[in-house]
Amino acid sequence: MLYAKGQGVKQDYAEAFRWYRRAAEQEYAEAQFNLGVLYAKGQGVKQDYAEAFRWYRRAADQGDADAQFNLGLLYAKGQGVGQSYSKAVHWYRQAAEQGDADAQISLGLLLAKGEGIQQDYVKGHFWLSLSAAQGNKDAAEARDLIAKKMSAAQLAEAQKLARAWKPKK
Repeated sequence: MLYAKGQGVKQDYAEAFRWYRRAAEQEYAEAQFNLGVLYAKGQGVKQDYAEAFRWYRRAADQGDADAQFNLGLLYAKGQGVGQSYSKAVHWYRQAAEQGDADAQISLGLLLAKGEGIQQDYVKGHFWLSLSAAQGNKDAAEARDLIAKKMSAAQLAEAQKLARAWKPKK
């Protein structure tokens, strides 16, 4: 991490890659995630979304919420994998359930639009509310727009779900 961020040493993504790779091969999830980031951004290595996917997946399988969110992004955009909103929903949900605000807004928007999953304003509003509660202004705006399409009973149910929610991790 020191080489990637230039903390106490000159920033050197190629050197960061070497150290992350050593740790990632020992199944260290944070290093696997960081390798995925380097591949996705082409920092220290040639940009390669398929390799980014591979490393994110290894970290995600260990419960890393950031990796789970990034897998959702790759599936949503079709980068390194075939585009699939349903698979994006799966990975966003894994991260959202751990409290990841970016995953919560992404999942909420897919639910509201019915992309990759049956449209559900109540659950969409619920996830957007959770993200908004963490300070995500875009989530608050999207939640308020969806609320205009909901009945009073649906809105009350979404708010009840948000009040009762606790992260899994």
